[in-house]
Amino acid sequence: MCGIAGFLAPPGVRADRAMLERMVRTLAHRGPDTFGFHVDGPAALGIARLRVIDLVTGDQPIGNEDGAVHVALNGEIYGFAALRASLERAGHRFRTASDTEVIVHAWEEYGEHCPDHLNGMFGFAVWDHRREVLFLARDRMGEKPLYYAKVDGWFVFGSELRAVLAHPHVGRALDPEGLARYLAYDFVPNPHTIVRGVRKLPPGHALTAGDGKVRVERYWELPSRPDEGDEPTWRREIVRRLDEAVSLRLVSDVPLGCFLSGGIDSTAVAASAARLKPGLRTFSVGYAERSHDERGYARLAAERLGTVHEELLVSAVDVAPVLERLGVLLDEPISDMSFVPLYLLSRFARREVTVALTGDGGDELFGGYPAMAADWWHRGFGRLPRVVRRGLARLGDVPLAPEPLRIFFGALAYAPDARNQALLGGLPPERLASLLSPAARAALVGFDPYADIDAALAGCTSDDPTARLIHRYCKLYMAGQNLANADRASMAVGLELRAPFLDHTFVEFVSRIPAGLRLEGLTRLKRLLKSALTDRLPREILERGKQGFGVPFEDWFRGPLAGDPRRHARAGPAGGRGPLRRARRASARRRARGRAPRPRVRALVALHVRALGRRAPRRRAAHVVVTHVSRWAEISANRQRRLVACQAASLVEGDKHMSTNSSSGPGPRVVGLSTAVVSVLESYARRLPIDFIARVLNVSSTEIDREVQTLEGRGVVSRLGDEVDLTHRHRTEESINKRV
Repeated sequence: MCGIAGFLAPPGVRADRAMLERMVRTLAHRGPDTFGFHVDGPAALGIARLRVIDLVTGDQPIGNEDGAVHVALNGEIYGFAALRASLERAGHRFRTASDTEVIVHAWEEYGEHCPDHLNGMFGFAVWDHRREVLFLARDRMGEKPLYYAKVDGWFVFGSELRAVLAHPHVGRALDPEGLARYLAYDFVPNPHTIVRGVRKLPPGHALTAGDGKVRVERYWELPSRPDEGDEPTWRREIVRRLDEAVSLRLVSDVPLGCFLSGGIDSTAVAASAARLKPGLRTFSVGYAERSHDERGYARLAAERLGTVHEELLVSAVDVAPVLERLGVLLDEPISDMSFVPLYLLSRFARREVTVALTGDGGDELFGGYPAMAADWWHRGFGRLPRVVRRGLARLGDVPLAPEPLRIFFGALAYAPDARNQALLGGLPPERLASLLSPAARAALVGFDPYADIDAALAGCTSDDPTARLIHRYCKLYMAGQNLANADRASMAVGLELRAPFLDHTFVEFVSRIPAGLRLEGLTRLKRLLKSALTDRLPREILERGKQGFGVPFEDWFRGPLAGDPRRHARAGPAGGRGPLRRARRASARRRARGRAPRPRVRALVALHVRALGRRAPRRRAAHVVVTHVSRWAEISANRQRRLVACQAASLVEGDKHMSTNSSSGPGPRVVGLSTAVVSVLESYARRLPIDFIARVLNVSSTEIDREVQTLEGRGVVSRLGDEVDLTHRHRTEESINKRV
């Protein structure tokens, strides 16, 4: 596993190695073992390498026999020995024992069809000097990321957004449509990004750049061709093919282990791996809060499987420093706080292993999310007369109705394929408009972020609603959020994750199973997979309900993390000039203009911070601003990324009628306490009537007055608002450039 970066210069311009080195060094966390560079005329390929296969001769970029073709690979090619033997029979000569070298010779042999012959997770770049062509490809399911930009005759690419932005010709302007997509989904779906002009290469696609042109083509599509077959045969084949996928992923020249949560998917992978690799090391994460702690199930599975098991107990003390670094770690924002325990677990496992197997993909392929089961009810209500559906949809506006019920019925107003998205998270399009500033709304006239759902389903040839639902989860939710989350969390500490469920041959096999067998109603999630694993998994694990990778943030924000929010931002990520110092200077300028904050606004902010630990106001309007913008803005150490984040913040206006969606789907939406939280709340409160905001926060004017007196008594009221009222939200792009 590595991080790759590079570019193709305009005609007549030679590549600058120093420029390449700057890009690659932004990816040092992904490949801490060695750097490699290849510069040839207009082309530049670079890599930060994590050594996993062929520790001696496998450094990259790797060339062919005469050096005319070079490749840089992020990822792994499974079963490469068989492909190597085939290429050797065709006359190709190898000089390393690396899986990467097969790509060079596969390119020579098969050209742009070489990805068809690769089984693996990958994002790679090939430079062909003779043809003067740069070729990129991304794996079929989207396990490995690959960003690119074409600007002013330059073609630039990298494994992460930060590497692309390190190129001096790539702009750093926020894409309003990217922001709208992020708010709608909690991530930015492929092929889009949050930065204008930068795109992601979609899973299963390849790109050819040369002669000033860029061509993107799909080489693989998630199949949807169900076959006839009896259930016992399907069950046997599931186990056999999963064993094959696991076996391929056990090949490693460095220590290898397995994540084990005690759920169905991770236990299935660990059970298969333990049969093939005695003494397998397994790792799990847990909490003192029993409602979120899965260590008991993981411990049970480890004992039955005979693995060498280690547990990580995570507390709020461990989480607080990670919250402060989220922007740097994530690079492009993803609103899924399961990132935090996954990052901590990866860091914990990295002490012992360099590679870890995971159960990623099992829920998407076999229908394991409760939100997927709810689609059956949506389809049923969707068959009702339109006037009845409209009446039910209005239940989404009833304040006293339970939040999950309001979200469920409110989604009936959307197109059938889009209704389930409301249960996963994000902000529905009609509420998004009221959150944005007039300028942002004008830029988004006619834009529908849910159109990405139709685009994701364009390759689905099935009319079966369940098959289409599974297809959408794989293309959007898994590829855009879950796999991106896993990649960033693990590669931040140089740990390679491998997902046997996402072996493309296994995926193609599972797609032949009728969707109705994989997802059977609300109470029979993943029934077929469970029945296939009856002889391998403990009964207690097979019978347990879906828990997800939850985190007890609600308890922590009511307790250990409920303190003074200023402590999370006293210094910037580089340690020194933090948000508070900048806020004090801005506050001094406001006082000089006679614009000191009102005491009641400061009291309101204090009440809201305190209310973060209560359930009722937890998903109100201001939380949307904080969750989706401020956390990214305040933590961004990178100057250019901070600029983009500030531009995002400048588009956000207060919304008088908005609440976010439930996090009943996988991945809770949580708000971190920070200086930016308070700053946005103050700015938000200053534009709206105090009485209205008091109703939104479920507090009374009396409570606000009481809070004012309390803060005055503690001597806080004269400081709180002044110190934290950041002013970047309403600056224009020009003034932001000057400030940053």
